[in-house]
Amino acid sequence: MEFTLVIILLDFLAGPCLSLPGQISSHPVVGERRQRRNHSDYIEENTSTAMDKIIHANDRQGVISVDGTNLREGDIAVSGRSQKKCFARSCLWTKFVDGKVYIAYSLSHAYSEEDVKNIKKGMKLIEEDTCVRFVPRTYQRDYLDIQPKTGCWSYLGARGGRQTISLQTPECTGSGVTVHELMHALGFVHEQSRADRDKYVTIMWSNIWKDRLRNFEKFKTNNLDTPYDYGSIMHFGKYAFSEDGEPTIVPKRNWNVKFGQRFGPSDLDIMKINNMYKCNV
Repeated sequence: MEFTLVIILLDFLAGPCLSLPGQISSHPVVGERRQRRNHSDYIEENTSTAMDKIIHANDRQGVISVDGTNLREGDIAVSGRSQKKCFARSCLWTKFVDGKVYIAYSLSHAYSEEDVKNIKKGMKLIEEDTCVRFVPRTYQRDYLDIQPKTGCWSYLGARGGRQTISLQTPECTGSGVTVHELMHALGFVHEQSRADRDKYVTIMWSNIWKDRLRNFEKFKTNNLDTPYDYGSIMHFGKYAFSEDGEPTIVPKRNWNVKFGQRFGPSDLDIMKINNMYKCNV
């Protein structure tokens, strides 16, 4: 049963908008782990990434599943409803005749004025140089329901109907985390999950918590004719899921390169959105 469940989860995540079916990496077996440390114990505020903030929020709340939904790679929700094969472009949001991709959303009334301001700032950062537009829901059947549930997480790609994004307040409502989760909803996996990642980074398997090793698998992704982006808002931080403060991801070509960021989409993130949705901007 456990083996079957693993196959189902991998089959889903290997087949989103950015991917072709098939997991292609494996990891070595590691020994017993020491007592888990808080993720923030070894992340400095001025170097933290959006994913660092997400891991910290989700680990602090003990979020590994919510309402029967398992979290893959730390913040990608995978449920029975979403266990469908999403080949090619079938999980993209609809593009309208005017060339725009209008994504309806609703915001929980539980958010503060500051929360709403920050979430809308994240939306604006995606809209500025792409054809994606986030619009308040009126009658739309398919929409994002943004709620301050436990932790920060999103489903991958368009699922149809009401689609929840959890942005816990105040930990997950910053513009950077908002952009990260919205990009999952647009159909993007984490940058270091790319099929070609081993050319650019080394995964330090022995430094990762044993129960989080599966967060570092790679998939047969369609990279949309873009180079590997160390600075993507979708990239894990250097110490993601570290058991003892040692790096879990190190660059191969430039040891001083910084992974990820916490402010908004990189130029290459914008390029990927435009390539995926064939934006004419």
